[in-house]
Amino acid sequence: MLGSEGSGDEEPLFRPYTVTGGRAEPRYHMAIETLVSSSFIMDEELALLTPEQEAIIRMCRAFRSVAEISALLRVPLGVARVLVADMADEGLVRLHQPSLDKGQPDLNMLERVLSGLRRL
Repeated sequence: MLGSEGSGDEEPLFRPYTVTGGRAEPRYHMAIETLVSSSFIMDEELALLTPEQEAIIRMCRAFRSVAEISALLRVPLGVARVLVADMADEGLVRLHQPSLDKGQPDLNMLERVLSGLRRL
């Protein structure tokens, strides 16, 4: 239960499904290893964003995977995907999709994801 005293669990930054309007799936497919980077946004413009968007912008100043964003925000993966996809549609973040159509995963990208997950 959120906010119960003595539970030891930290409360999420926001109520997950309220910020997505109840959506658990983004408008298009996004792999968990998709890397996200924030677009340049002036500090004054950050004040116009929702708290969730601002948190994602700040954490994605360095490349982060969708899985990392989910873990750092303490929200389900589906919620993180919806938030990131919506932000990409608005031009707030850039997505760096893995090249899976070649049949081989990008080892460099997988190493960066693994390194990021180890830092958690």
